Order: sequence, then C-alpha cells, then structure tokens
Amino acid sequence: MSTPSDMRLQVMWNRLLSVVEEQARALVRTAFSTSAREAGDISAGVFDLDGQMLAQAVTGTPGHVNSMARSVIHFIREFPVETMKPGDAYVTNDPWKGTGHLYDIVVTSPAFHNGKLVALFSCTTHVVDIGGLGQSPDGRQVYHEGLFLPLLPLMREGKMDESVMRIVRANVREPIQVEGDLHALIGCNGIGEKRLSDMMTEHGIDTLDELGRHIIDKSRAGMVAAIGKLPRGTWKGHMRIDGYDAPIDLHAAVTINADHIAVDYAGTSGSSIYGINSPMCYTEAYTAFGIKCIVAPTIPNNAGTLDSILVTAPDNTIVNALFPAAVNARSTIGHMLPDVCYDALHQVIPGKVPAEGTSNLWNLKLGAGHGMTGTIGNSRPFMVTTFHSGGAGARPNLDGLSATPFPSGVRNVPVEITETIAPVVIWKKEYRPDSGGAGEHRGGLGQVMEVEHREGAPFGIFATFERVKHPARGRDDGKTGGNGRLSLASGTELKAKGFQTIPAGDRLVVEMPGGGGFGDPKKRDRKKVERDVRLGLVSKEQARTAYGLEGDD
Repeated sequence: MSTPSDMRLQVMWNRLLSVVEEQARALVRTAFSTSAREAGDISAGVFDLDGQMLAQAVTGTPGHVNSMARSVIHFIREFPVETMKPGDAYVTNDPWKGTGHLYDIVVTSPAFHNGKLVALFSCTTHVVDIGGLGQSPDGRQVYHEGLFLPLLPLMREGKMDESVMRIVRANVREPIQVEGDLHALIGCNGIGEKRLSDMMTEHGIDTLDELGRHIIDKSRAGMVAAIGKLPRGTWKGHMRIDGYDAPIDLHAAVTINADHIAVDYAGTSGSSIYGINSPMCYTEAYTAFGIKCIVAPTIPNNAGTLDSILVTAPDNTIVNALFPAAVNARSTIGHMLPDVCYDALHQVIPGKVPAEGTSNLWNLKLGAGHGMTGTIGNSRPFMVTTFHSGGAGARPNLDGLSATPFPSGVRNVPVEITETIAPVVIWKKEYRPDSGGAGEHRGGLGQVMEVEHREGAPFGIFATFERVKHPARGRDDGKTGGNGRLSLASGTELKAKGFQTIPAGDRLVVEMPGGGGFGDPKKRDRKKVERDVRLGLVSKEQARTAYGLEGDD
C-alpha cells in the first residue's frame, strides 16, 4: 500500500515528467530544421548528478533518448559537476559518446536551484547537415562524414563560445539552420531548469536525491516484477537484411534471468566498410526500447528500467562498430534490432509480439549544390530531410499501421513543408496497394511518392533503404510484406543505398515496403477483406489469391 510519502513522491514524479515534456516542446517550437520541428526527431531528459536519467520526454525517438541517457556520463567525466556554473552548456556529436552519428548534436547543461546544482538537463536533435559527404552511407571512415565535435564547452556562464560556432558555420551547408538548432538546444535546457526550480519551490525540496531514488527504485522493481513473469532461459533470433553490397545477418540470443534480460549479438555480421555501422550506444538504445515495449511498456523509461536490459556484442561487428568506422546510416541497422529480438521473444511468449515491419525509415534525404550532382550549374543549392515510412508489422490482434514508423516513432513531414523549404515538387504521396503482408491481421501498407526538382534541375538522393531484397517477414503463417523499390519515372532502377542523381526533368519514384502479416490469411474476416478491396488497399486479385475471397467484390 502506498504511504503518504510515496504518494507525494509520485505527484512530484508526474510533475517531473511534465517538466521534461515542456523542455522537449520548447525544442520543437524553436528549432530551425524540419527534423525537429515537423518530425520530432529529438530527445529531452533530466538527470541526477551521477548522470542517471530520471525522466524523459515522450516527444522524441528511442535512438536519441536511450543513447542520450548514456551520453551524460561522458559529459560528467569530461566536465566534473563541481566545476559547473550557472549558464554553462556542453556539446558533442561524437557517435560513440552521443547518439550514434554526426548528424545528432547533444547539449547537456547544469540546472541550479537557489544557487545550488541539483540536476542536469540534456537534449538532442538531428541537424539538416553536418558537412562531409552529406547524409550518405558512402563514407569509409567517420572522417568522411562531416564535422566531428568532441565533448566541448559551448557556453560558459551564459556566454556562447563563438569559436565553436564559427567552426560549425564554416563546415555545414545550411549554417543558419544548424546554428539555430544549437540555440534551440541550449534554450530548451534552460526551460527545463526554470520549470524544475519552480517545481522544487512548490514542493519545498532542496535536492532531487529522495525523488531520484524513488523513481529509479520503483522503476527497477517494476521491471523485475515484469521480467519475473516470463520463463527463464535463452532463445535465439535471426534476421537477414539487404546490407550495402552484401546481405547482413543479425543474430540475437535473448536470455531471461530472474531480474534482468540479457541480449547478446554474437554471430552477427562484421562491420561494414560503408557507413551503415551502428555504434554500441545506438545498438543498446533500440534493443532496450524493443524489449521494453513487449515486457513492460507502461513503466516510465529511466535509469532503473534501462539497467534491467543488458546488451553485449563482439567488437567490430556491425552492431558494435569501433572508431573510426563510418556510421552515418547507423539507423539502417539499429532500427532492425527490435525485430531480431522479437524473433526470439516470439518463441517465449507466442501471440504477444508483432510481425516484422519496414522498421528502417524511408526518409527522403535530398540535396543539390556545386559539384554534387555531376554538374556545376546555377540551380539553387539545398539540403533537406523529409521523414517517411513504409508499413509496420501486423499485431497479434490488429492490422499493422500503414505508413507508420516503428521503432523510430518520428512523424512524417507534410509535403507542403518540404516544398516550401526546398525547390522540389512532390507529385504523389499515396498508399501502395497490396504492399501489406497478407494475414488474419494484415501488415501495414507502404506508400508511393514521386518527387521532381521544381526548377527542372538535377538533384540527388542520399539513399539508406532496407527491405528491398529481404522483405518484412510475417508471423504465425502470415505472409511477407511487399519489397521496396527506388527508381526513376523514366524506368531506371536505382540502388537502395548510396548517393544517386535524378537527372533534370526526371522524377524520383519511391515505393516503400509493407509490414508482414500475422496469422493465416484464410482466417481473416471476410468483411475486412471486402473493405480493404473497396478502399483500394488490397486488389481484387490479391483478395482471391491470398485471402480466398470469391466473386467480384
């Protein structure tokens, strides 16, 4: 039974969650790039003075949140808390100490209350450009991939380090947007500090020590209780994906112990010479998220829950690539890891985990500029990332969500926004019929997009796509989702990975994959099949061949 003290702590815990949510919303409102402003590709959280995450904002992505949760430790080691002063802020985009690639910038700041250091706030956003080769997996080392910011002071006692800002501006193609995002990161941490101080004043507390212990202990106890309901033992999962120039095998051994779950990626393919490698911090982030979604989805995410999931992988595998490996497209691998773990968990708790989905985001990372597209013209240079997705896997009792990302959770960017900030026209954005895997519960549909340069000039795409050769698998007799495809309207097929040029006057055609189905298609409710046909989600031919629907309807 809860004591009055427990109830008071729970109220403060809920208030702390609202503090970090406001922190995240401030970042979204003030950011310059569409990644943050439209897609919510951010993270925000509050930490104790030992670097343990106490609360995270719901707004954000698991790859940012869970890797940011580990990054604060690195900041504390470099800048001990006893040296921090009001108005300080620290920055990095180190892929091995931040969130996995150079495009994600992390800013951590001390938070003071009545002149005393009480907490740390941290946040992340994906910037539109960081120089180098652009958002391409073509690099062979991290040195090719852009500006590398080690752990640095960004602001001292409220004064910005102009030398750092000059270096940033000189190395990126969109200096206004990137500089604006850096100011937004600093500002949102400031909002967090102010709201935390207001909360502490209201509740009459001078430190977060008692509240922090309560949050971590209760969360860890909740995770242990949830894990305790599962069978003990080790189960193995496997997935083969396209890779850059050769297939990649992902292996996961999931061991359920009395008080924690261990995931070991031994047997996974070695690191790639291209930029699709995942640093360990990013592998940990998506593995922990995927496991928690199934085992304990309602427990708030913090140090207590994250410490209940232990992730290991041999050095120099594609899920534990070491410096200076190229890691620009680390999400290509990281987003697949929940599905690998689910292949194992399905053996433990059948009927509880979804079928495989597209998983890998099908973002359109587009750009043009001097020399980029093989020409030196006068067309307007630009860089833009517009977030989109194929279909999610069918769930044990529900259809998969169409054009919806899992596990990333970012929002699709409206086409009107993309057309406003970049010289492109998106002629088509619609569901892709028959792309959802057939099943008692149908996989989510992918989508089709067609893009053209508005001024008739060439432009390029930084492709980092999966599920072109190895589609999302169904579960329990469910069928695979549709394969993805990248091509030109003129008929030329493009590669799924690497920078490629769309010639002047031609269109880029992006056909996104669908999610796998769940259960025997012949068991699907006839009315649901009829409705899918009526809405154009399933063709009459697939209704007959996959679902056994007779007649014309």
